[in-house]
Order: sequence, then C-alpha cells, then structure tokens
Amino acid sequence: MCPQDCPDSSSPTNGTLNTSQVMGSTDVIYIGIECLVALLAALGNIPVVWAVKLNAAFHNTTMYFIASLALADIAVGVVVVPLAVLVSLHVSIPFHFCLFLCCLMVVFTQASILSLLAVAIDRYLRLKLLIRYKIISTEKRIWWALGLCWSLSLLVGLTPMFGWNKGRSASYHTCEFISVMRMDYMVYFSFFMWTLIPLSIMCALYVAVFYIIRTKLSQGATSGRGMGVFYGKEFRKAKSLALILFLFAVSWLPLCIMNCIFYFHPEYKIPKPWIFLGILLSHANSAMNPVVYACKIKKFKTTYLLILRTYILCRKKPEGRLSSYRLNTAAVIDTE
Repeated sequence: MCPQDCPDSSSPTNGTLNTSQVMGSTDVIYIGIECLVALLAALGNIPVVWAVKLNAAFHNTTMYFIASLALADIAVGVVVVPLAVLVSLHVSIPFHFCLFLCCLMVVFTQASILSLLAVAIDRYLRLKLLIRYKIISTEKRIWWALGLCWSLSLLVGLTPMFGWNKGRSASYHTCEFISVMRMDYMVYFSFFMWTLIPLSIMCALYVAVFYIIRTKLSQGATSGRGMGVFYGKEFRKAKSLALILFLFAVSWLPLCIMNCIFYFHPEYKIPKPWIFLGILLSHANSAMNPVVYACKIKKFKTTYLLILRTYILCRKKPEGRLSSYRLNTAAVIDTE
C-alpha cells in the first residue's frame, strides 16, 4: 500500500531503462503534481501539530492522536513523495538501499492507519465508558498508545528488510517498487491484515458510536438538557472524524485494488496513467485532512488564524490576551 506498488506497463522486463525513456510527458506531469501535493501536505499539517501544541484546549487524547496522524501526513510530504519520485526515475542503487526506501513509504502509511484506529477507539471508549473514561485515559497511557502505533508501523513497514522481499544477488540494480517488494507481502500482509481489517474495525466502531449517540439523543427528553447538549456535540465530532476516515479509504483503496489486480491477475496490464492517478490520490489524502479540520472544527480554524497572525505575519499580540486564549478556549473536539 505504497507508491509504486503497481507495475509500470512501460517498463521493460530486463530491468534496464534509461532516463530519456522514463521521462515522458506523463512522468513530467506526475512529478509536477507530486511536488505540489508534497508542499500542500507538509505546509498544511505543520499548523495542525502547532495548533495542538499551542492551544491548551486541544491537550486531550483525541487531539494527540490527530497530531500523530498529522505527523504521518507531514512525513508523506517530506519523505514519501520525494522517495516515490526517486523510485519513478528508475535510478540504479544498491538493492537493500532501494528496499529500505520502499519500506519507509509503507511505514508512514501504516502510521496513518493506526492513528486513525486510535482515534476511533478513543471516541468509542469516550461514549461507552463515560465516567471511567477519565480514569483510563491517563497521559502515560496516551503516550504508550502513541508509541505502540508507531512501533507497529515500523514493524509492519520494515518486515521486508528481514527477508520477505525479492532478494537479488546484484549489488546495484534499477530501483523499482515491484523489483524489491513482494506482492504477497503487499496484498496479504500490508493490505488485508494491516489495512482492511483496521478499516473494518474503524467502520464498526463509528457505527457503534452513532448508534449510542442516536439512542441517547432519543432519550434526551428524560435525561435532561445537559446530556442532550453533550451527545449533540459528540455527534458533530463523530461526523467530522468519520469524514476523515472516509476520505482515507476513498484515497487509498484504488491503489490497493490495483495491487490485488496485479497480484491475482498479472496478465492484466494496468495503464500507466491509472497507476499514477492512484498514487497521486493516495498522497493527496495527506493534504485533505487539514482542510477538514479547518472547515469542520471551528477552534482549529481559530488557532490557524492565530498562528498566521502572530507567528507567520509577525503581528504581535499582548501576552495576556494570548495566555487567556490558550487557557480559556473550549475545543470542539474535547474529551473533558
């Protein structure tokens, strides 16, 4: 589930290819769009992490997991896209170095999936446990959960480095994703086990979340106005987070389906423009999330504007006002 998981239909089978053959008009357009996506992903997600750090009202479990997702999206812009472009150029490098670069692309994708799963679990526990939730979601456990997400991402992504790869005897070869990564790893392990199953769990959790909210709202008349307001807010939060999950699935599933087609029906040649489109769509997902936050979460938009005015445009604000903002702002996504 990484860039270049699908075969380039124009690539020769003998593994040799010169730059003039590679750099057609399609490749130039692809690289140009990739550069734009990388810029948007990095510049869009840096303010997300900054906002979580700056706004004290965002210091809660859900927002820490969203910051983790933003870090993975920043890595897509800074690391994954440049590596995808490098691999698309079919440069000649040592086999294991090429393998490591391709594994890195899987690592950050997996970090996004597990961060989304952590958010879904957190929202479900928030509604299911209510009072006990505060006892369970301690700062120490949050950091353990974040560490587990990234540790599992490294383990899953770097698994090919321990032998599950297309081992070659040649020290140097043309670096292509499919020339170093085994497709049974990409389909069965990376997609079925570590993408499709987590996505299914997340969908089930959000269905449960909406069911709980709907049940509680229908009982609002007997439960008091306060609980009705609480579950109304939870409903809006759940819709925003479910939208992020939906965009992730829509962005990544086409490329994963191409992987499956290539693995189960290798005789079918996927057109090169479709491959590039799938790759670009998967990378573009990293630039979508900050837009969702700004449009759906009002306090994110407010914090973005604060960062823009105070730190980027250098329009100084009185320290007292800034401190008041940080201490008194009530976040839309709030687990308190």
